[in-house]
Amino acid sequence: MITLIWLFLWGLVAAGALLLFNYLLARFIEALIPPQGRFIEVDGLRLHIVDSGEKPGQSGPPLVFVHGLLGQLNHFSYALSGLFPERRVVLIDRPGAGYSQAAPSQSLEAQGDLIAKLIAALNLQKPLVVGHSLGGAIALALTLDHPETLCGLALVCPLTQKVAATPGPFQGLVMQNAAARWLWAWTLGPAMSLLTSGPAVKTVFAPDAPPIDYWNRGGGLFAARPSSLLAASRDMAGLPEELAAQSARYAKLEVPVGVLFAAQDQILDPKLQGETLCRQTPKAELKNVDGGHMLPLTQPQVVEAFIRSRLPSNPS
Repeated sequence: MITLIWLFLWGLVAAGALLLFNYLLARFIEALIPPQGRFIEVDGLRLHIVDSGEKPGQSGPPLVFVHGLLGQLNHFSYALSGLFPERRVVLIDRPGAGYSQAAPSQSLEAQGDLIAKLIAALNLQKPLVVGHSLGGAIALALTLDHPETLCGLALVCPLTQKVAATPGPFQGLVMQNAAARWLWAWTLGPAMSLLTSGPAVKTVFAPDAPPIDYWNRGGGLFAARPSSLLAASRDMAGLPEELAAQSARYAKLEVPVGVLFAAQDQILDPKLQGETLCRQTPKAELKNVDGGHMLPLTQPQVVEAFIRSRLPSNPS
């Protein structure tokens, strides 16, 4: 009996040490990668955005960027968003990512609704929405439910269809039980993320090499924060069912959709995710380029040219 009591007490000490370590780790990461933009309350949530604002000489529709799983707006600010000085550019930390507050629901539909409300709050007039990876699925949800909000989509290596198996770097995020997600995110999750970060990031970027300063300037270390892991796990909780239902609606898309896919993408299958979408909707066009999943960081000029090709010549 005494042995069990000691084991229980040592377990409490170990759990407390892990919680303290993860708290200090999160504070260290946030000190290393401070907020770039400002905070705005939308639908009761505090969101972190980078907004270039309205400036003299700007022309055409604004650009709104939506990042993917375990990402944040640094994925776009690193090398891509600054290539559009003539436009108003808005980068979003999705709920629970970066410095944005987590949402009660992180379904595709809920996040699409939130972005629609953000667009209205910022008084953006029919922006072109750029979605990368999971951000592509959320941009599609936004378009299906709020087609009047935007002028079109520019999707980069987007998730559009249900997948048979979760990509290797993200398999540890698949948890249906809310208590288990929280326990994992605040105990072993951050340490495991740090230990496996090298191989995981290589796979996400492959065959391209990740930038040397991806960990800080690209925001890569954010993936080890407990809150980021928890939000990403919640992002994935209902994805199979949500994508199956959403993809059945793609034929009803009312705005032009451009898709840019990396032919050697190791995370999402270009044929399943890109070609299938373009067969499902008559307003979608696909372009393939050589490279890996993280095109916004590795080939920003290619992505810039693709985005510009999707901008309407005579926006209404």
